Amino acid sequence: MTPVHLRANRSAFAMWFGRSVLRVFGWHIEGEIPNHERILIIGAPHTSNWDFVYAMAAILAINIKLRWLGKHTIFMPGVRWFMEWLGGIPVNRGQPESIVDNVARLVAKDKGLVIGLAPEGTRKKVKTWKTGFLRIAEAIDCKIFLIGLDFPGKRIVLDQMFEPTGDHDADIAALQAFYGRYEGKYPDQF
Repeated sequence: MTPVHLRANRSAFAMWFGRSVLRVFGWHIEGEIPNHERILIIGAPHTSNWDFVYAMAAILAINIKLRWLGKHTIFMPGVRWFMEWLGGIPVNRGQPESIVDNVARLVAKDKGLVIGLAPEGTRKKVKTWKTGFLRIAEAIDCKIFLIGLDFPGKRIVLDQMFEPTGDHDADIAALQAFYGRYEGKYPDQF
């Protein structure tokens, strides 16, 4: 169940559609969204475009008011309105400082907000994660909620809260170790 102040104002049809997409593909959601004023969600591993499909279906299914950060190039004319309706915020990864500032401004306007992103910043294998999500959590003064994608088990796991320590290297090492329990569609890319 999604806490009342974090619920989106979506139709019953949208929630049904999200649940149906997950059901058709054999996926299910485990866990619950915590009751906090604001939450930064990170979901991993992000190794496939299918991650987006299942994540959006889950957002609709649990009716959460979630804004997610996506590479600006996926917000193409013709689909931009749909991506924004789903909660998308286009970001230019070449300007990371403005991303943190823009998210902080957005959160200041809206109590009861959830921001979501993939900590790797890409579907490709990376040696180190970007620190933007940690800087966003610090800027909006919130904990990070960890969500795992488990392709073999077809599970979206609403797992646990993580409190950043301020030591970005240590936090990223701890989070990468934590996400080792989950397997993406293409495990060699994580």
